[in-house]
Amino acid sequence: MLTISSRGQNMTESPIRKLSKYADQAKKEGKNVIHLNIGQPDIQPPAEVLAEMRQLNLSEIAYGPSDGLKPLKKSIQKYYKKNAIELKEKDILVTSGASEAILFVMNAVTDFGDEIITFEPFYANYIGFAIFEGVQIKTIKANIEENFSLPNLSLIEEQISPKTKAILLCNPNNPTGYVYSKKELELLKDIALKHDLYLIVDEVYREFFYDDENSTKGNSVLNFPELKDHAIMLDSISKRYSMCGARIGCIVSRNEKIMQTIMKYAQARLCPPTIAQVLANKAYTISDDYLENVVKIYKERRDFLIDRLSKMEDVMSSHPMGAFYTMVQLPVEDTDHFAQWMLEKFEWNNETLMVAPGSGFYNNPEDGKREIRIAYVLNKKELEKALIILEKALIEYPHTIKEKNKILAQ
Repeated sequence: MLTISSRGQNMTESPIRKLSKYADQAKKEGKNVIHLNIGQPDIQPPAEVLAEMRQLNLSEIAYGPSDGLKPLKKSIQKYYKKNAIELKEKDILVTSGASEAILFVMNAVTDFGDEIITFEPFYANYIGFAIFEGVQIKTIKANIEENFSLPNLSLIEEQISPKTKAILLCNPNNPTGYVYSKKELELLKDIALKHDLYLIVDEVYREFFYDDENSTKGNSVLNFPELKDHAIMLDSISKRYSMCGARIGCIVSRNEKIMQTIMKYAQARLCPPTIAQVLANKAYTISDDYLENVVKIYKERRDFLIDRLSKMEDVMSSHPMGAFYTMVQLPVEDTDHFAQWMLEKFEWNNETLMVAPGSGFYNNPEDGKREIRIAYVLNKKELEKALIILEKALIEYPHTIKEKNKILAQ
């Protein structure tokens, strides 16, 4: 009998995309669906990149080096130097997005059944990648009441076992928007050195911070000389330059053995996409003005969103210091049901809303049943409309905590 592998059966659905079929149906019915579920920036890529794309005049589209095109690696090296990170070209390996980077790193540092520690809520695909690799993700819960700051040191050390190989975090954080301080990173550095663990940091949102004291510019995992062999950084152009579909990321580490090992995986998949690398190289050479303007726009959106959410009855949001997400606690019993209900049964002025239910950002889905992730990648006019729809939906939705308490009181 033909069967599906246990890994295939255990593979999780993306909380960001799993409701797409309901959104597609709502659109077929003529509704306008406003997307707050996915971090797809509405801001255009740099004009220089778009011009380069239109002017490409190639006689062939050949394989490139497995570790990335040399001009791109040079540009990435210069970019990091500008951000106070000195690297050699061999410390950089170009990948097909940060997703491939995570897979390569997990393959390089773990064996089947090994463990990686991370903090929840976490980037949802970490679990999927771990299942893909046969790795166990052990989580330590951060709390919305504490703005999802780093959990207590003792809680982290309690989770370390002989099978633990690494600590993984996203900074600035997706899905919470929290920015880990230098002090918090130093605590993780000390744990990594004490227990001889890799410290893997996803720094895809490194430019997106909105409070100077929480600047990640000097807070990269690569800024700690003591972590030369322990630090592995993941990066991508997807959000930095609004080039999600280009699928260009990189792995950065000064650990030569790790980079040599990852190179073998890179050779097995041949090379990253050549044309996208050419466009990425152009992106890395543009003026700082582009990013400064983008960050200013997101900060304005962040401020508007958090202020508006704070005025909604029984709604609690974290205060994102970076990235372009926030986790929001709603007065409903089950945000999976609520999110589907909005797409299937609710509309306001022929419009509805798609959000990412919080359950997919936790190891135990029940821990996120009252939360959603909002991506503020829309202009303020669209955000305002989306929040009106959310407010109207919460009034009409029959399974709120308030309604439940009324029933229990009868």
